[in-house]
Amino acid sequence: MDVDLATQVVPYIAAAAGAYGTAVIERVRDSAADATVEATAGWGRRLLGRILRRQESAAEVEAAVRDLAQDPDDADRVAAVRLQVRKALADDPELAAEVAAMLQAAGTSVTASGPRSVAVQENSGIIQTGDSSSAWQQRRP
Repeated sequence: MDVDLATQVVPYIAAAAGAYGTAVIERVRDSAADATVEATAGWGRRLLGRILRRQESAAEVEAAVRDLAQDPDDADRVAAVRLQVRKALADDPELAAEVAAMLQAAGTSVTASGPRSVAVQENSGIIQTGDSSSAWQQRRP
């Protein structure tokens, strides 16, 4: 099992938790969930829904996601979700394969999560992070 799979899944789940708050689990289970939800949260809802169908780990994942919904920016809560997702994926290779296929369909070749994160698949200019930073790029002739 690819350990990075859990790392790739969690930003989507965190987006869903951020979008839905403490009602995230109910929204995942609600077949009439709002179709206009932003794409990342929508994928998070679908990924989480698939992971929660695994009964052996559903309670632990659900508890971690409920905690994350209280504060989606809390790194410890994000790590707790990642750990529970990682355990579920490690214990069920079929689930891991399904989630990997879902991530591929979502186009997750590049992801970034957290404050000041940057993810780029293609770039022709400067990307810079940091407080009080500056950059200059000369025009090509």
